[in-house]
Amino acid sequence: MTQIVTDNGEIFTQPQLDGLRVKLTQFETETTNQLVVLTINELGSETIEQYANGTFNQNKLGQEGKDNGILILFSKLDREVRIEVGYGLEPYITDAVASRIIRNTMIPQFKEEDYFGGLDTATDQIMEFLTNPEALEEFNQEIDAEGEFPWWALVMMTLFLGIFIAAGGFVFYKGYSNLVEMFRGMFTGKLGLLPGLFMLIPTLMMVVFGLVFILMPLFFLAMVFGFDFDPENINLNTSWLYLIPVGFFLITIVLAILKIRIKGKEDFKLSWVKSDSKYMSKTFSSGGSHSFGSSSGGSSSSSFSGGGGSSGGGGASGSW
Repeated sequence: MTQIVTDNGEIFTQPQLDGLRVKLTQFETETTNQLVVLTINELGSETIEQYANGTFNQNKLGQEGKDNGILILFSKLDREVRIEVGYGLEPYITDAVASRIIRNTMIPQFKEEDYFGGLDTATDQIMEFLTNPEALEEFNQEIDAEGEFPWWALVMMTLFLGIFIAAGGFVFYKGYSNLVEMFRGMFTGKLGLLPGLFMLIPTLMMVVFGLVFILMPLFFLAMVFGFDFDPENINLNTSWLYLIPVGFFLITIVLAILKIRIKGKEDFKLSWVKSDSKYMSKTFSSGGSHSFGSSSGGSSSSSFSGGGGSSGGGGASGSW
């Protein structure tokens, strides 16, 4: 880069180039925010994200400590454009804001080969958003409105995802019922301990699969309906995570013991390998579980420089 607007792609007339330089220089003088435009012919072997980030950091756009620089990179032959935002301005020119500027302001004019118009208007928008909080708030509200679903789409989506939740619930119920029955069988000697441990693996996979089918649609619906979920705000003590599987198995064992007590006709005893073939056939064969150790068989499953700022890769890209 050589100046605040460097036209290596030669897309501007001299009056356009001079006017854009004056405007951006004045903006930097008044606000200290550095908005820079670079046009090139082609990216070569790099992606536009790599090229923009490298250019930004090499030229140290923005001020050191504030990281208040923004680079607009335009590649003529690649027909790509990117807004690269420094750390300090990412709360204002978010990825969503940058993406909408590219999508609604730049690209429609680029398609008409009005490259100057697209870039000039985009710089006007960025400067306004950085100096006028009300304008930025209104723009963000428009972005939010774009992402809203109509009521009928929400109903259809809820019904559709409800099918997955119901299917996941059924799979979880069947898997967990089999799990409880396996422990009951092992505690009464009808299912050998070693075969039972092998059978636990596919059954546990069935339980986890059911949970995924339940939780993932619920998580998606929560995001659609606007429930905020920020993992960074969750203070989770990972040292207690082991209690989840321990508690799960303890509850399962208690339910198995209760099942034995309720039936009242069975005694507690253990068998290491041998299983009751009739019990195995009657209890698990129809449910799709596999027995091991029983009578049934098993199966498998430059000169220009900024003030020392840097970019963390925030921004957006677009093509036309």
